[in-house]
Amino acid sequence: MKYFKTLLYIACISMFHTTMATSRELIKPPYLQKGDTIAIVAPAGILKNKEPIKEAIKLVESWGLHVVLGKHLFGNNFHFSGTDKERIEDFQSALDAKNIKAIWCGRGGYGTVRIVDDLDFTEFKKHPKWIIGYSDITVLHSHLHTLGFETLHAMMPINMKVDKKKRVKTVKTFKKALFGKNINYKIPTSNYNKIGEAKGQLIGGNLSILQSLLGSISSIDTKGKILFIEDVGEYLYNIDRMVYALKRSGYFKECSGLIIGNMTNIKENSTPFGQTFEEIILEATKEYNFPILFDFPAGHDKTNKAIILGREIEMKVRKQKSTITFAE
Repeated sequence: MKYFKTLLYIACISMFHTTMATSRELIKPPYLQKGDTIAIVAPAGILKNKEPIKEAIKLVESWGLHVVLGKHLFGNNFHFSGTDKERIEDFQSALDAKNIKAIWCGRGGYGTVRIVDDLDFTEFKKHPKWIIGYSDITVLHSHLHTLGFETLHAMMPINMKVDKKKRVKTVKTFKKALFGKNINYKIPTSNYNKIGEAKGQLIGGNLSILQSLLGSISSIDTKGKILFIEDVGEYLYNIDRMVYALKRSGYFKECSGLIIGNMTNIKENSTPFGQTFEEIILEATKEYNFPILFDFPAGHDKTNKAIILGREIEMKVRKQKSTITFAE
């Protein structure tokens, strides 16, 4: 009997810690104020064109912010913006500098996964700051979520290449999120939507990156959370493969909702796949009872609205307009 009570106690403690790990409120870095400093670094792909960076500097300086650039921001190591060591040096320097209040990733591409395990987040934990970006930066979003911190999925300096008129909404939501203004969204209906309501922490990012992180220490626990995914330039069969990889890893089993962002430049194989990406997602998740919202304007497109990953949200998927409301 004593042995049974001990086992029961251990099981209860384990369940308690699991619940705490999946539902805890994440640490929110301080919002920016005029006079603060933001660092621009490149943890992944090479930045061949300096003009978007110049435009990005002008933009945030017009908001009253100061900008510092990574020493190796315009480095060149074939695909990457510098060697792994150089990219680590830039990012680590920005993590450790107390005067830097946000780290804005210059672009995505590929390469962040090569350096994330060599970054030391000790000083970051003492003095949290916003990590900003999307696409390959999903590596950092996911890793920091497991450490208990909110991050900002938003435009990057490379996006300043987009025509000024077409990026107005993107820039506006980025500024609001960065300075702590409330961001809520109304989304036009999609015939593919699955009606319903859900609450939970918003998690996710780029589909291919999330799939590549499965089994690593950076993979996200989705229990009770709302998953956001987006991607670009993928074949339909590969989207199918990645979605089923997430499914087989338990991503959908206990999540509360699913938001599909921009799925752009989708490729069709020489042999037609036979389904749209919407149909692929709906088929893979058909046994689950959570709401699904399509066409959320975030990710690889001209409109890339800011979202706070790790923040509690409420999603209401309706026949007409749907809404996403972020907790303050």
